Amino acid sequence: MVVVLEPHMTPFFSASPRPPLWRQLLPPLLAAGLVALLAATLLSPARNATDGGPLVGKSAPPLTLQTLDGSTISLNSLQGRPVILNFWASWCGPCREEAPLFRELSTRQTGQEGLVVLGVLYLEPSEQNARDFIREYSLAYPNLRDPGTRTGINYGVAGVPETFFISADGVVQHVDRGGLSRERLNIGLQKIGVPTL
Repeated sequence: MVVVLEPHMTPFFSASPRPPLWRQLLPPLLAAGLVALLAATLLSPARNATDGGPLVGKSAPPLTLQTLDGSTISLNSLQGRPVILNFWASWCGPCREEAPLFRELSTRQTGQEGLVVLGVLYLEPSEQNARDFIREYSLAYPNLRDPGTRTGINYGVAGVPETFFISADGVVQHVDRGGLSRERLNIGLQKIGVPTL
């Protein structure tokens, strides 16, 4: 059997007319644009994302922790001295980059400024790795254990490294997130009244 279509008849299998090219390309272009915008937002930090935070201008949360050598240090006992509190881990790449700056800075601990540099191990899986890190970079300042990361939680630490600059009166004056450069370290030092490097 042969079906003959007359010109006024439309076959049931005929496709609808193809939409214009711009209507075909618009959805994938919009999707690609949204993906690019999302990637740019997630991969580039916000304007001042490396510094500041809710503790700036407030009293530093109290801490009493043991050093890797077994002695106890409390922040309260350091009142009257500016303190730099650096949360770090041996597995952290930026922590390795900033370690020479902290070594240089720690030589001032006995100077007239009364500066105190303290390291706090944050999510450190191996105390031996931390000891090796300290030896590798010749860090001569106390490094403290933070069991259960309680101190890190009290300070709002979200990752390492994070550095808190605490003035002699016990107030957090500046917070820096990410590996410190000399310039960023000097900004924090100025805010706690310590001469820059």
